[in-house]
Amino acid sequence: ARDFDRQVAELQVRAAVLNGYTALAIPVTEPVG
Repeated sequence: ARDFDRQVAELQVRAAVLNGYTALAIPVTEPVG
């Protein structure tokens, strides 16, 4: 159970990091006019 919990926590951390990088990479477009 401990190993599985560690794997889940690690995946959550990786997902959070990837989401953070993708959020930074996505340009914020605002309509002009």
